Amino acid sequence: MGVIAGWLVPHPPLIFPEVGHGMELEISDTVRAYREFADWVAKSGAELVAVISPHAGGGLELVSIMGDERGLDHGTAIPVRFIKEAAEEAGVSPPLFAHSGVSWDSLAEHYEFGQDIARYADEKGQRVVVVASGDLSHRLKADGPYGLSAEGPEFDEAVCEVCQSGDFSVLFDMDEGFCEKAGECGHRPLVVMAGALDSKPVSAELHSYEGPFGVGYGVGSFIVCREESAYVQLARETVESYVKSGGVVKYNHNAGKGISEEAGKTPERAGVFVSIKKRGALRGCIGTISPVTKSVWDEIRANAVSAAVRDPRFEPIQEEELGELVFSVDVLSEAEEVSGVGDLDPARYGVIVSLGGRRGLLLPNLEGIEDAEEQVSIAMQKAGIAGHERGRVKLQRFEVVRYH
Repeated sequence: MGVIAGWLVPHPPLIFPEVGHGMELEISDTVRAYREFADWVAKSGAELVAVISPHAGGGLELVSIMGDERGLDHGTAIPVRFIKEAAEEAGVSPPLFAHSGVSWDSLAEHYEFGQDIARYADEKGQRVVVVASGDLSHRLKADGPYGLSAEGPEFDEAVCEVCQSGDFSVLFDMDEGFCEKAGECGHRPLVVMAGALDSKPVSAELHSYEGPFGVGYGVGSFIVCREESAYVQLARETVESYVKSGGVVKYNHNAGKGISEEAGKTPERAGVFVSIKKRGALRGCIGTISPVTKSVWDEIRANAVSAAVRDPRFEPIQEEELGELVFSVDVLSEAEEVSGVGDLDPARYGVIVSLGGRRGLLLPNLEGIEDAEEQVSIAMQKAGIAGHERGRVKLQRFEVVRYH
C-alpha cells in the first residue's frame, strides 16, 4: 500500500486537561483539529504510524514503540495517545507505532530518510501514516516564553502556506539562520514527512492554527490521492452494493471505466482471488484457481461477494465496516506443472499442491514465507495432505498480477 498520508501536529503537553488546568480551552481549535487528525488515522486502516519528533533523540532511525506511551518523549507520546484514544472510541484496534528523532544533518538527508520510510512501506505493502510532530515558532509574542522575533510569524505563515498548497519546496527556502531566529522545532520533522510523500499527489489542508501563548500550533494534513485500480474499484463497488442492498448487486455501469485498459494486460478469462483486509488483518479472501465465468470482470464480481460474505473463517461483512476495508485483486496465470521445489520461488510464483481430490493453493509474495519448502508445506496443510504423503504430491506453479 505505501504511505497514505502525512500529518503535521504540535505537541503542547497543556493540551491535556490534567496538565493545562484550563489553559487547553484557549487552544480549542487545536484540540478540535487534533481530534480530527486522530480520528482520521484511527479509521484510515493505517497499519503503522511513524512519528517524527525533534525530542525523540537517537537521530534518523525509525524505532518500533512497544507498550504504552509512558517513557516516550512528549513529541511522540502526545500524538500516540490521541490516536489510541480515537481508536478505542471508534471500536477499532490501534495501529502499530514507530518513532524517530531528527539530527543536525542536512535537510537533504532528512528528506532522503523520509524517502526510505516510503520505500519500506512499499516493500512491506503496509498502509503507513507519517506524523511530523513539531510546534512552529516559539517567538510570536513579546510577552511569550521566548520573546518576539520578526522571523517567528514569518516562519509560521510559510508553514501554513505549505499546509494549504502542498508545495514542500517552501521548506527548503528556509536556511538554518532563519529557522534558529524563528525558534521552531517542527521544520526537520516536516522535511522528513515531505520525503515520505515524494512524488505522491496529495490533497493538502490546514485544519487549524493558533498561537495564544507565543508558540505556534498548526495542524495540517497531506492525504495521498490514490487512483484505485479499476479491478479493485469493481470489487469494492460490488461488495458495497451487495452489503447495502441486503444481497442484491446493483451494477454501476460507470464502474467499468478503466477495465478495458487493465483487461488488456490480462487474459479474457482467468482465475481470480479477491482479498479484503480491515486494519491490516485479513477480513476475507476467496478465489478461483481457474476461471468459472465468462470473463475476468465476472470472476472479480463473483469472488468479491464470496470473500465478503462466504469466507467460512469470518462473519459476513457488515455495512458499518465498509469504510475501513482495503481490497486487492490477484489475477492468476494458467498453472503449469513442475517437477520439484527447485522450480518454485515463493516471491514470484504461487503454488498449487494436489493429491487425489485434495488441493491447496498459496499465493506468491506472502510476508514471512521466503522458502519454497515452507510454501509447499503450508499449501499441503491447507489441502489436508499429511507430511508423509509429500512424495506423491503434484506441484504446480502460477504467477499473478496484483491490483491495488
